[in-house]
Amino acid sequence: MPRRGPQVEKIIEVLRRVEVLVSQGSTVAEACRKAELTEHTYYRWRKRYGGLRLDQAKRLKELESENKRLKNIVADLSLDNAILREANLGNV
Repeated sequence: MPRRGPQVEKIIEVLRRVEVLVSQGSTVAEACRKAELTEHTYYRWRKRYGGLRLDQAKRLKELESENKRLKNIVADLSLDNAILREANLGNV
């Protein structure tokens, strides 16, 4: 079972905390250490959630969930279509 990470709201909160510390003169490494975050994780999160506000992050999460659901529907329909094609070839 995949490991669940922190919620998007928490990620944005941590990013803002690090940004505040950096703007106060800390280095990114020091700010990440204070936020109990690795630099790699900070840069990865900043790349993905950097300019988002909280409402935008919630909308992103909803869209990702909907996209996952729709992909599952397409996969199921493709499988059904392939099965019907095979069954049709056997009847000809």
